[in-house]
Amino acid sequence: MPREPVTPRKPKRRLRRLFRLLAVMSVLLVLAAGALLGYLYQKDLPPAADDVRSKLLDSRGNVLAAFTSDGRSRDPVTLSQISPLLIQATLAVEDRKFYSHAGFDIKGMGRAVLANLESGDRTQGASTLTQQLARNLYLSHEKTWTRKAKEALYTMQLEMKYSKDEILNMYLNEIYYGHGAYGIEAASRMYFGKAAADLDLAESAMLAGIPKGPTYYSPYTNMDNAKKRQRIILEAMTEMGDITEAQAAAANLETLSFKPQGEKDTTVAAPYFRDYVRSLVIDSLQISLEELEQGGLNVYTTLDPDMQQAAEEAVEQGMDPGSDLETALVSIDPRTGYIKAMVGGKNYRTNQFNHALATTRQPGSSFKPIMYLTALSSKSMTGLSVFNSQPTLFHYDNDRKTYQPKNFGDKYLGEINMRQAIAASDNIYAVNTIMKIGADKVAEMAAKMGISSPLQSVPSLALGTSPVSPLEMASAFAVIGGGGVKLPATAILKITDAQGKLLYEAPQAQGEKVVDPAAAYVLTRLMEGVFESGGTGNRVASIIKRPVAGKTGTTDTDGWMVGFTPELSTAVWVGYDKGRDIATADGRRAAPIFAQFTEKALENVPPKIFPIPDGVVSVYINPQSGKLATAACPEKELETFISGTEPTEYCDQHGPADSADPAGGTTAPPDADIKEEHSLWNDIKRWWMN
Repeated sequence: MPREPVTPRKPKRRLRRLFRLLAVMSVLLVLAAGALLGYLYQKDLPPAADDVRSKLLDSRGNVLAAFTSDGRSRDPVTLSQISPLLIQATLAVEDRKFYSHAGFDIKGMGRAVLANLESGDRTQGASTLTQQLARNLYLSHEKTWTRKAKEALYTMQLEMKYSKDEILNMYLNEIYYGHGAYGIEAASRMYFGKAAADLDLAESAMLAGIPKGPTYYSPYTNMDNAKKRQRIILEAMTEMGDITEAQAAAANLETLSFKPQGEKDTTVAAPYFRDYVRSLVIDSLQISLEELEQGGLNVYTTLDPDMQQAAEEAVEQGMDPGSDLETALVSIDPRTGYIKAMVGGKNYRTNQFNHALATTRQPGSSFKPIMYLTALSSKSMTGLSVFNSQPTLFHYDNDRKTYQPKNFGDKYLGEINMRQAIAASDNIYAVNTIMKIGADKVAEMAAKMGISSPLQSVPSLALGTSPVSPLEMASAFAVIGGGGVKLPATAILKITDAQGKLLYEAPQAQGEKVVDPAAAYVLTRLMEGVFESGGTGNRVASIIKRPVAGKTGTTDTDGWMVGFTPELSTAVWVGYDKGRDIATADGRRAAPIFAQFTEKALENVPPKIFPIPDGVVSVYINPQSGKLATAACPEKELETFISGTEPTEYCDQHGPADSADPAGGTTAPPDADIKEEHSLWNDIKRWWMN
């Protein structure tokens, strides 16, 4: 029989070819995956935000803060500085398989994909801690497939380049806990006022629940949601075997003690100064915002960390946290013009407006020293010049206008001299002075001293009716404390790039002599009287154990204390943002803040007297007559003058003028009963004894 032809086994051949194709594809896939992994391993991750942010450094070269567009500040800590309970709570609720997976939860991702396909939207996710960290460090939070692909690549790189503990540590220092708190340390201090290492079980479970929805689960905004989330986390920790059911029940019943919302965040260093420097860098030095925030610059500043801390403590202790009353403090070294401390408000967390720079506040009587300096430097007046403190109607503008000021409490002192007027803050004397020397001359002097705000050349300028800023006032008083020399207020010393290359360095200021040093010194001696018996600053005199000169100021809406030592010129302001009238007690908060700051800031600096320049003469005068004292005068006071403006006539009220000191009145007879209230020796004794 003929043999039947053999038919080829086509299906088997096709199957073999398919297997070979799959094998080749598998090999190629493995090779591609290996190549991708190798590429990702050798490729550097993008710089994390904290690595490229520019840094703010204090006068000692220590990093104070980073520049960020969102204002976030962190206080990074290591895992050993975080409560193990917080770590367990976070892993239990966010990523139970964190230490076993390679960066992805495959089952969770599968469930999320099915749910998203079913809903037709990308509403669900199953992100691990590593994925969340990759997103927070390098990506936005938009829900797109492109972003998810990038997130996957960054996640693999993180898992390759860092250990699990390092990833967890970065996550806990990066995650947002609401209300401006980034990182567990900032959150722990904000919510509970304690370090992350000291969190107990109930506190840890509460904080671990917030990152899921910082607004929805914040105990400040929704305590019910926060408690429900806390219970879920405690149950999860029980399931994981981290705690017992009894511990979970006890933690659930624990009454948590939260810090008041908006209370000062102690982890933020000099935030108002940071913002001020940011504006200087961008507006004055023409460095772009992008370069400042992402260029890794180092901005070296004049801020003294100890003085800044003293300023913040003085403000915190001097202000009522429950009141809307605001404050500002700025302090400048008269010898250099360097800004040493700046507090722009009571609480940066709730109000970021820097009141130290606000040019809308009336300085009141604290402006008077600028006017008196104008009068003294003109040599048309001295500390003994007398005006009558009584209700007075002043005519100006060629008699077309009138002005009738009043003294506080309608108290009028009669015939008084400049020293008495400064100590008592007499308004009538001040307006008499500006009428004598000219308001335009006072405005000109103020501009020379650093007041850049526009001033109205009217009689009321004497009482500080033209608005200025605390920074301007501190700068102007620094001229007085600096012996008549003006130095520009300086905050930035130099700027370097990430490689240390110098981009900017502050010019070496020589100082501009804007007023006779003798006039500045004479005014300083008069302003010291503000802190003596009868002066408006007398109530805080016991706090300051060193030579100090200053002036208080009060308007309907503002309270001031501006003063200086040889080392610091400081302005303190208090008031309300919306122009509300202040109570008398509110206005009096400025002086204690000034006194406490000054003493604390200089606690390690020996007291110094104000240096006496050439062109100054001191003579004993009779306080009643204002003439040179004689041996017959029962009272004698040492008064300081610009040379050539001192009295030349001797007092004859208590005996003939021939009993005068033959030396010309510059010294007193050794056996006389001299009242040396303002003498250098008595001042030194008072500072030493106190």
